[in-house]
Amino acid sequence: MTSTASPAATPATLYQRVMGVDFDRLASPVARFHRLAGAQVLHGQVQVQAPASLLGRVLAWGLGAPQQAGQGAIRFELDATPGAEVWTRIFPTRTMRSTLREAPGFVEEHMGAARLLFGLTAVEGGRLEMRLVRMRFMGIPCPRWLQPAIVARETGQGDDQLHFDVQATVPWIGQVVAYRGHLQVPADAQCA
Repeated sequence: MTSTASPAATPATLYQRVMGVDFDRLASPVARFHRLAGAQVLHGQVQVQAPASLLGRVLAWGLGAPQQAGQGAIRFELDATPGAEVWTRIFPTRTMRSTLREAPGFVEEHMGAARLLFGLTAVEGGRLEMRLVRMRFMGIPCPRWLQPAIVARETGQGDDQLHFDVQATVPWIGQVVAYRGHLQVPADAQCA
């Protein structure tokens, strides 16, 4: 009797695990971006809006987010393993780094002293929408009345462009983070 070993199943990526069957509803460039594995470097363009107030700039600084309006090239470095993804966004004037991990049914983003819990939804047209559900700052839960409104949207254009739009506002402070643009996601990039 002969035995043939079946090939090991490729482990699902962070976004595939969290979204389940909804992941298959994403536009091709969005899905490809969230299937990237290992160390990757992507390039694109970004437009950044400045925080709405002095306190907004202080909060942006604490998160490592851009504090000045501008536009230009963006470099996105990804280190994706089955356990976590490290995202490094290199804006024209600032570098912002965060680590994303799975929390049951959500993506948890660690950014400086903040822990952000996002719900993921595939919406019409293959878009991905990420909305803040809960937040902890320095380990302390943020009260709902003070919790920021953070929404990140991703869409695809053609076969290789991921478009993103990220907005974060805080009650009584206003806009803290706002940037949008696109990244080129090569068809031959290493995917899980």
